[in-house]
Amino acid sequence: MTDFKDRERAEEARFALDEETAFRIAARRNRLLGEWAAGLMKLTPEEADAYRKAVVQADFEEAGDEDVVRKLLGDLTAAQIDITEADIRAKLGEMAVEARRQLLGEV
Repeated sequence: MTDFKDRERAEEARFALDEETAFRIAARRNRLLGEWAAGLMKLTPEEADAYRKAVVQADFEEAGDEDVVRKLLGDLTAAQIDITEADIRAKLGEMAVEARRQLLGEV
């Protein structure tokens, strides 16, 4: 019986670690997206720092990536940057790969 409980605890710990890692990757991805968008909008370093944080914060509005895509599309469109939702989604995928590389490279 203890073997089963030990395995159960190990699986729970692994699940928690996987969830934490996924959260950290998503936050890093969103920070990278904010940095990219800030560059397109030619923000000052102070504005860019605040914008990166705002993009990370936007991801807490609802589950999934729609809130981040909506924020970036709205902000970039308002800044008169010619960009499509597909462009943003492609960059989201690129930044997800980069965020995973950066985060797992630190471990």
